[in-house]
Amino acid sequence: MKISELKAGMRNVSVTGKVDSVGEPRTVNLKAGGTNNVADAVISDESGSIKLSLWGDDINKIRPGDRVSVENGYINTFKGENSLAVGKFGKLNKA
Repeated sequence: MKISELKAGMRNVSVTGKVDSVGEPRTVNLKAGGTNNVADAVISDESGSIKLSLWGDDINKIRPGDRVSVENGYINTFKGENSLAVGKFGKLNKA
């Protein structure tokens, strides 16, 4: 699947792209209680780019310039912007 084909609300998304940037991690409060670290990365392919939300250990897995694949991810919309999330059932791998 190409990044340009990703739409709000999609589930079971598998996509491969190049990491353009990885933002600074920040700590957020979870709805279920406790905290976790999250960082925003941007990945792109020949069709476009999308924000990728990285949680916990996934933050340190990738660097700008890496090729990554997301399997079984989903598209989340926050403040009008679509982002790709791995979620607890998805996988983030270096391609």
